[in-house]
Amino acid sequence: MTKGICMGTVDVYRVTSKLDDPTLDVVITRLEARGKHPRFMEMMREYLDAMKVDSCRSVLDLGCGTGVAARSIARRKGFAGHITGVDLSPYLVAAAKRFSEQEGVGHAVEFRAGDSHSLGLPDGAFDAVIAHTLISHVDDPRAVLGEMGRVVKPGGTIAVFDGDYASITFGSGDVEKGKANDELIIKALVTNPRVMRQMPQLLQEAGLSLVSAFSYVVADIGKADFWAPALQSFIRLLPKAEAMSESEAQAWVTSMLKRSEQGQFFGATNFYTYVATRS
Repeated sequence: MTKGICMGTVDVYRVTSKLDDPTLDVVITRLEARGKHPRFMEMMREYLDAMKVDSCRSVLDLGCGTGVAARSIARRKGFAGHITGVDLSPYLVAAAKRFSEQEGVGHAVEFRAGDSHSLGLPDGAFDAVIAHTLISHVDDPRAVLGEMGRVVKPGGTIAVFDGDYASITFGSGDVEKGKANDELIIKALVTNPRVMRQMPQLLQEAGLSLVSAFSYVVADIGKADFWAPALQSFIRLLPKAEAMSESEAQAWVTSMLKRSEQGQFFGATNFYTYVATRS
């Protein structure tokens, strides 16, 4: 357990500013692998197109992590604006800066440490604001959405993309044990596993008008592909969250990888995007 933190089966992604560097390196590897997966890139591209992000001069990326979304925007041929990324973890911010320089988009992005619940940024400062895989991990989704609505310009656009992690499930030879493991994983990695089902209401409460929504099922059937890097990260993250012991996590991941080798793997979850505007 990280010194000073009583994890107690809690979302490790919610406390990234308090995690040790080796654990954060696992998080970085996971975020980068997921961000480069074709299916994930496709989902991101669809909502960035819907936002008409290329016409934006200023974009805010909340919970930017390693800067996957910010760098994706900066690489778009039609984008000539500037992106500000904010993340709770200074260690992840440093990684985001490093990756943006390596990809040659450092001139278009700026990363800083900060809390998405209270940004300390001016009202109406951005043409667009995105929360890319953030809202399911925060303490108070309403506060974060309120900040998004506050800092976007009138007529500006916000996008919330995340997993509906209450739907996460992995196939198992033992149905009841598999169900219990699903629930342990959800509790260990997600603070608000059902928040994307509440989003139409929460957007209205934040004074935002829904423009469009997208839904996806991401499933690996037979062989682990999208889920393979996640499984590797679970070896460290599940014990860190005290959801499983190190030996239990290793044994579970090994069993999943064996199922993949045998063509018996199943892993799935739903993802949703909401695009809205401030009137």
